[in-house]
Amino acid sequence: MPKIKTRSSAAKRFSFTANKKVVYKKQGLRHILLKKSTKRKRHLRMAGILSSAETKRVQRMLPNG
Repeated sequence: MPKIKTRSSAAKRFSFTANKKVVYKKQGLRHILLKKSTKRKRHLRMAGILSSAETKRVQRMLPNG
């Protein structure tokens, strides 16, 4: 049976925790930062955890994750 290829775009965006939860970097912290509050920017720095429905889709894209 052939090897299963990993979607490299997903591999760059998502990673797994020890309990197989999917972690991602939140969007909105690249530019136009002056109008965003300090609290909002601070929360955007934290990693996000995907919902269970989205986790299944990401696990299909990253078979070795």
